Amino acid sequence: MELRKIESETRKNFLLLACVLCVMPTCLFGQPVSTVAIADLPDAPQVGVQQQTTEPKQRAESSIVGTVFDMSGDVVPGALVTLVRSGHPDVTIASGADGKFALQNLPAGSYSVRFSLPGARPYTSSKIILTPGQEYQLTGIALAFTSTNVSVLVTASTIGIAQEEVRLQEQQRLLGLFPNFNTSYVWNAAPLTAGLKFRLAVRSMLDPVVFLTTGVGAGIDQANNSSPAYGQGAAGYAKRYGAGYADEVSNRLFSGAIYPSLFHQDPRFFYQGSGSKRSRAIYAVTRAFVTRGDDGKDQPNYSRILGAFTTAALNNAYHPDRDRSASLTFRHGSTALGAFSADSLFREFVFKRITPKVPGKDKGTP
Repeated sequence: MELRKIESETRKNFLLLACVLCVMPTCLFGQPVSTVAIADLPDAPQVGVQQQTTEPKQRAESSIVGTVFDMSGDVVPGALVTLVRSGHPDVTIASGADGKFALQNLPAGSYSVRFSLPGARPYTSSKIILTPGQEYQLTGIALAFTSTNVSVLVTASTIGIAQEEVRLQEQQRLLGLFPNFNTSYVWNAAPLTAGLKFRLAVRSMLDPVVFLTTGVGAGIDQANNSSPAYGQGAAGYAKRYGAGYADEVSNRLFSGAIYPSLFHQDPRFFYQGSGSKRSRAIYAVTRAFVTRGDDGKDQPNYSRILGAFTTAALNNAYHPDRDRSASLTFRHGSTALGAFSADSLFREFVFKRITPKVPGKDKGTP
C-alpha cells in the first residue's frame, strides 16, 4: 500500500511539473511559444517536375506557299526553296512532286525566298512582309534552264497541275475588276476534267460583276424598249433582267461545261501571243469554230456552236410569244458566235495588257 501511494504521488508531481513548463513562457514573456505550421514551410524541390512560366507561349502561324514552274509552264519537283531572313539562318526545303512548297510556322516579319536547281538560273522573290496568321501565296515562280541537257522528271499528276492553273486563272481580272477566267496564257496547259470545266462555268456566272453588267444591259434594253411585250416600270425591268441573266447562265453552262464535257473539248481561249498580227487575228476569229480537244489537238468547236444555238432556243422559251420564231433562234445563235469571235480578238490583242494577275511565265505559245 505504501508503495502504491508513493507511485501515485510521483505521477501527480510529474503532471504538475509538465503544466508549469507549458505555462512558464507565457508568464515570463507574455506570449505563447509559436509553432511552425507545415503549410508555412517551403515546398521541397520535386525531381522531374518543370516549373510553368507565367507568360503564354506564342504560336507562329504565318506561312508562305506556292508552286515552282519552269518557263514552259511545267511544274518543277525537287527545286530547292530557301527562306531568307536578315539576322536568322537560312531554311531550305524542296518542292514536292507537284511543284508545291509550304514554309510554315513563321513569325511575322520581312522575308525573301530563293529558288534554285542544278542547270537553272537561281530566282529570288521580292521582299515579302508577313503579318501574324497570314498565308502568303507566292506566284510567278519560273526557273529558266541554262542547259539543254538538263531534264526534269515531272511526277505531278495532270489533275493537280490543272487545278493549280485554274486557281491562277480565277485571279485574272481585267483592270483588276472584270473576270477573265476563261483565258489561258499557258499554251501547253493541262487538260481540264469535267469537274474543272463546271467549276469555271459556275465561278464565272456567279461572279458579282456578271450580276452588275446584266443589270446594266437590262436597263439599256428597257430604255430602248426592246421586247416591248415586257412593258415598262419595275416589272418590265425585272423581266428583262431575268431573261438577260438566264441567257448568261445557259451560255456559260452549255458552251463552257456541258458540251465540252460531252465532246471532250477545252472551253478556254488559249492566248497565242506570237506570230504576225494577221495570223493572230485569224487564229482568234476562228476560235468560235475550231477549238482544242482534251487530247491537245484542234477539232471543230462543237461545244461553242451547239452552245450558242441551244442558248438561243432556250431564249425563246422565256421571251414573249411575238419574239419566238425559228428565224429568231438562228439569228440569236449566229449573233452569239460572232460576238465570241470579236471577244476572242480582244483576248488575243488587248486583255493580257490590262490583266494584272497574269504570272510572268504565261506568255502564250513557247
